[in-house]
Order: sequence, then C-alpha cells, then structure tokens
Amino acid sequence: MDSDFLEPDDPRITGKKANQVDDQGDLEKNILRQMDYKSAENIFSVFELNLTFPVTMKHRHEFLLKLARSLMTFGAPSHRIESQLVAAARIIEVEAEFIHLPGVIICSYGDQELGCSETHFVKCGGRLSLGALHKVHLIYRSVVHDEISAKQATEQLEALLVAPPPYSILFRCFLAFCLSALICPLAFGGSFLDMWIAGVAAFILAYLQLRVAEKSALYANVFEITISIFVSFTARGLSSIRSQIFCYTAISSAGIIGILPGYLILSSSLELASKNIVCGSVKMVYALIYTLFLGFGLQIGNDFYLLLDPPTRRHLDELAAKLSTTVSLTGTWLADNGTADDTGVPLNGTWTFNPTILPKEQDIYEGCYRPARFPWYLQPFPMWTSFIIVPLFSTLSSLANLQPLRSKQLPVMVVISCCSYASNKIANHYIFNRSDVVSAIGAFTVGLLGNVYSRRMGGTAFTSMVTGVLFLVPSGLSQAGGITANGNGIDIGGAMIAVTIGITVGLFMSQALVYTFGSRRTPRYSPFEM
Repeated sequence: MDSDFLEPDDPRITGKKANQVDDQGDLEKNILRQMDYKSAENIFSVFELNLTFPVTMKHRHEFLLKLARSLMTFGAPSHRIESQLVAAARIIEVEAEFIHLPGVIICSYGDQELGCSETHFVKCGGRLSLGALHKVHLIYRSVVHDEISAKQATEQLEALLVAPPPYSILFRCFLAFCLSALICPLAFGGSFLDMWIAGVAAFILAYLQLRVAEKSALYANVFEITISIFVSFTARGLSSIRSQIFCYTAISSAGIIGILPGYLILSSSLELASKNIVCGSVKMVYALIYTLFLGFGLQIGNDFYLLLDPPTRRHLDELAAKLSTTVSLTGTWLADNGTADDTGVPLNGTWTFNPTILPKEQDIYEGCYRPARFPWYLQPFPMWTSFIIVPLFSTLSSLANLQPLRSKQLPVMVVISCCSYASNKIANHYIFNRSDVVSAIGAFTVGLLGNVYSRRMGGTAFTSMVTGVLFLVPSGLSQAGGITANGNGIDIGGAMIAVTIGITVGLFMSQALVYTFGSRRTPRYSPFEM
C-alpha cells in the first residue's frame, strides 16, 4: 500500500510492537510453545500443543473479519476502511490483503510457511451510527496501540454488532418530525404553519422507512418514489387552498429531507478525490440516480394533483407567465447637432427597456407567497430565530444519527455544526447563486475545526464533523430552489453535484491547511479520518 495512504495508527508510523498479540488467558500455551517436546509431553498431549498456534491465529482472523463487518455496518468512511484493516493486520502480525467494493470486503489471509491462502467475503449493509462507530474506533485504536488482545477486541465488537439501537423506533420518528419541522423555516422559507405539515410528513416517512421498508424487500425498492409522490401530492393539495396559507416548496422539500443521500454522495466524492475510482464512481452514480428518483417522485405527485385540479394548474401557469413577462419599449434617438465625436460613439441608434418584476415585489419569498397582510404565523421566521433553531437542529441531527445523548462529543458536534451554518450564511450573503462555492466555505470551516479538535484534544475527527457536513446539504440545495429545483425535478441531480463537489473541495482544503502547520511526521491522508 502506498505510504501516502497510511493510517496515523499504522505501526510503521507509530513504531508500536505487538506485545499483546495473544490473549492473556493463553499464557500457558505460549510457555508450552517455547518448551521442547519432552518437557511439554508431561503436561499436555502433542495434539493440544500443535493446536496452540492455529487457535491463536484464528482469533486474529476473527478480529479482522469482525472489524470489517463493524466498519461497514456502522457507516465508517469507506475510503479509509482498507488502510485501517491493513494497520490492524500488521500490528497483530497477520499476513492479509483487503479489497473494499461497494457492499462487500474481500479478506485474504496467507501463510508463507504452508504456501496456502484463505479468502473471506464480508457482505453487509448498514447506516450511519455515530455512537457505535466511535466505540469501534476506540476498540481499533486499543488493538493497534497494543492495549488489548485480538480475542478481547473480537468479543467487544460482537457485543456492539448484536446490541440494539440506542433509541426506539418511535423516538427516531419523533426526531425526524423535529428535524423536518426545524429545517422548513430555516432553509426553505417555510412559515410556522408549514413546519408542522412538513414534520408530520417526515414522521410518516421515518415510520415507513424503519418499520415497513426494512421488513418488506418488495416495498423497499419503491419506498423513495412512493413517499416522495405522497409528500408532493399532499403539499400541492394544501398549497392550492385559495387563502394560499401553505407553501408547496417549503413543505415538499423539508418533508423528504430525511432520505436525501447527502452522506452517500459525500462519501463517493471523497473516494474519488482519494483516487478510489471503483467505489467512488459506483456510489456516485447510485446517489445521483437515487436523487433523480426523489425529484421524479416529487414531479409526479405535483403533476398528478394538478391533473385532478385544472383551476389550480391554470392559476400556476398564469402566475409563472406573469413573473417571466417583460415589457419591451423600443425607440430611436438622434443627436441634435452635427458635432463630430472622435470616440466613435454613434450619433443615432435605437434603445430598448425591459422592465422586469422581481419576485419580492410580488410578495414571493424563497418560492413562497408571503404578503405583508398575512399574520405572523404565515410569515417567514426572523433572523434572530436562527440562534435558537440551528443549535437545536444540530443536536437533534446528531441524535438522529444515533449519537448517545450523554457523550462528550455531542457538544463538540453542535458547536462545529453551528459554525458551519454561520460561515455558510455569511458566504451566501456576499456570493450569489453559487451553491458550490458557498458549500466549500462551510465545509472548510467544518474540516478546520474538526481536524484541530482531533489533534489538540484527542477526539475523533469524523464523528465530530459529520453533523456539520450533513447540515450543508439542505442549506446548499435551498439555494437551488429547494428539493424541487424550481419546478424541474431533473435539475436536483446537478444541484446535488454542485453542493457535494463544494463540500469535498472545502474539506480537502482544510486538511491541507492543517497539515501545512502541523507535524511533518504524519503522512497526508483524508480529512475524513477515523
């Protein structure tokens, strides 16, 4: 493996030597291994003596397989999995090679003395679980720092894999309700009334995802399309009420925020940036097709309702024509004297004025109709409410990603996420219609703070940064007209690519800055480290 991609805990960097490769309970067997045959025969049989080494090596192999399964199950950054497994195999003195493909890890163990090899396929799915992932990282570091044996680590990893999620399904549905309700006014200009509708849609979405889709493989294949159609149909139906108290864009965009593939497309971009072409390209294509499914479902739900309600369709067409109409006034002008002009400016010609009507002049705020006559609960939230909503959203987002409530890293996640939103908001104030550049600035802030926290305070960079990075996805998409991309569901794929590339560039820029002023001893590696 290339030295540029070594783990910081790799024994070739730390200089650690294996003193606790075997379990402490096997000390007697280690002593027997050093005896001659005559001495050992008085204690154990020859058969048991010959099995000592294979049993110990089996524990090490099982540890590597459990580590690979744990990393995949709990959503570890996939572009670091191979290097972490190599570092663990080297410290426990196992000759092994690893290949990571989407959804599977191939582990090959070799024995030069016997001239044979053994290959295992670890295939599993998973989702992001910050609390369990942090525990896996602590176990991994304990092994590569030679603090516990492979057998003990295997038992701890097995306990993590069989442990239930820290929160019940009902509580996770409640978290989805709160997240969509908070992001509705924060990123999509929703009102106090809109946020409750978006929250109810997210609650139904989370229940179907956690309870129905996991038990039915048939429904899981069409889950994203059906739920996006349902949310879009409901949002368009509410927005067609004559009083116009509901906003379609805010409700539909915030309602499906829980199934956006933000982490998946971010992970694929980081893999491509790390020159991991196979996994990166496969995940990128899947994430984009998945996003197009969501946009396609939103358009189907919207058009299906308009098919059932022709007056609403005509009203929307008239409003769109009114906003896009320009009045051109054309005329001619002629100089009133014959003075020659050396600058070459013509003395006669035509002029054309194209007066346009801005959306704000039509009481349209971020795609929502908000006239001044509406009461406070139908108006967008004032700026000062962000100081309450952003920390609350960051906390609930961390809990939704299965971060334990009583953990030292939770306040760090919230602080980094708030700094991410603040830098994103400031950049968006000065840079217009460039969601990629704005997202890059926000990601640079997250990467800088996460790496500093990891190096100065000994924390885990990945788990502390992921909440702030995922916060940038809906914030960036809101600049593209919401999830519906101003009425064109296909454009959401391009908007997601722009946001993700900006996030990737920002993270790697922060990593370069940290290691420019950091230690020269550690080789460069991705900012999304473990």
